[in-house]
Amino acid sequence: MTGTVSGPGLSPADVIEAARELAPGLASRAAATDASGAFPAEDFAAIRSAGLLGLLVPERLGGSGGGFADYAEVAMALAAGNGSTALVYNMHASVTGTLALTSDEVARALGVPETFFAMRDRVLRDAVDGALYGVAMSERGVGSRLSQLATRYSRTEDGFHLKGSKTFCSGAGNVNGYVVAARSAETGAVSQFLVDAEVPGITVEETWDSLGMRATSSHDVHLDVDVPADALLGGIEGLGVLVGQAMPQWLVASYAGVYVGVAQAAVDAAAPQITERGLERLPAVRARVGRADAAVSAAREVVRQAARRVDAAPGDPETNRWVWRAKLLAGQTAMDVAASMLEACGTSATRRGNDLERLYRDARCGSLQPATSDVCADWLGLAALGLDPENQAEVPRW
Repeated sequence: MTGTVSGPGLSPADVIEAARELAPGLASRAAATDASGAFPAEDFAAIRSAGLLGLLVPERLGGSGGGFADYAEVAMALAAGNGSTALVYNMHASVTGTLALTSDEVARALGVPETFFAMRDRVLRDAVDGALYGVAMSERGVGSRLSQLATRYSRTEDGFHLKGSKTFCSGAGNVNGYVVAARSAETGAVSQFLVDAEVPGITVEETWDSLGMRATSSHDVHLDVDVPADALLGGIEGLGVLVGQAMPQWLVASYAGVYVGVAQAAVDAAAPQITERGLERLPAVRARVGRADAAVSAAREVVRQAARRVDAAPGDPETNRWVWRAKLLAGQTAMDVAASMLEACGTSATRRGNDLERLYRDARCGSLQPATSDVCADWLGLAALGLDPENQAEVPRW
């Protein structure tokens, strides 16, 4: 089911270097998977073989024991090759990172039962062995607002029954399991479940035909499934919104590294096109490249600052401000830089098949993914005004 990996137990530094070494291969295949909209299976065969799926898994379980800062470096490296591949990897990291980087002490303080830890370790060991996980959270009409989900769950004699439809499920049909967000039919509490992709009652509807990030296979997933009791993440109903508010890094900032990588790829793709056409003689073109270089470097450092703070003090108010800043700046920077590089290179760069045309479309998605740039800016504005961004917004963010 999961394949064979060659490097579980690699150090985080080794995994980061492996991601950088994989990037040129990812880039060489990106145009083809973008054109077809096919899942980048060859990319993930290489990622699996290199041991990247176990980056965040503790060493005691055979993983690399990496942290959020290590993940951010890997995301930026992979996205410099193929943004779609990096985005699917981000979803896997969100699942494994939430499980692995929430300490036993914090979990017990939240009241999770002891049975949760065995389930957690089993899932993380499977990741080391090559299992790929996805996220089924968003729904048509409500996006990622967890409090508005139409997918419902109810208790059964042996566990839970889940029924509903999800959209924007990156990797749909190609992952080994989905984290599914659903609301209780009895209480309205939002909970999350890890659902095996092979369980009867899951249907993938191939709906994904998008402007950008076309190779993520972010199809609709329909569920009418029974799952065991230990599929409930955390072992407690109602943790979904609480954890997302307290420690928003995986819901918010995990995208940031991806879009910094895409922005860097746009600069790298523009450079040879500029020099081949002799455009480097134009001061306006050089100025665009200079501004792009500065903007990408600044966004990268903001992502790194946020990631270091997440590792050092997850959930701290100042950490969370950096988390929201990272997502806002990464999405805005990717969009602005890709557009500027496209303009610098001229009309020929807009043709299908030109790397910049694809990167422009991929970059445009960054400000739209949750939390959107407008939501991030509003959160930061409330915080800067001394207000409570989670509880004083007119509309619930999640």
